Amino acid sequence: MRIRIEGHHLPGRHPGPHRDVQVGIQVRKDPSDLVWADVTEAVWTVEVTESYGSDVRDFHGPAVQGRHGERFIYLTWLEGPGAEMFRRAKLMLGDAPEAEEVVARVDLTDELGLPRCARLRPPVIEWSVGA
Repeated sequence: MRIRIEGHHLPGRHPGPHRDVQVGIQVRKDPSDLVWADVTEAVWTVEVTESYGSDVRDFHGPAVQGRHGERFIYLTWLEGPGAEMFRRAKLMLGDAPEAEEVVARVDLTDELGLPRCARLRPPVIEWSVGA
């Protein structure tokens, strides 16, 4: 499965007390494909392998995190000249439609104007089948 993550409504480079903010995908333990948080839209493409056991649909790949049955992709927020991680948001893969191409459209700014974090649920994230 190919997942296209489309981040929109980014919080800006200096939201609240944070400075020089970037966001990217977490691959294993490291941030990857970082973009500044003041862009109009951020897009990442992640390859994920699906497997089907007797109990649950499962996912695998370098960007896949979490335990069996609770897999997700992290969007990782970094700040400052040292690019220190300060927040992460979870895109739960079990919520994705079953298709070869999937799109996750994500609102990346919370109600306080800060980078969105924690588990993302509709309407903050919209999953659809890609073209």
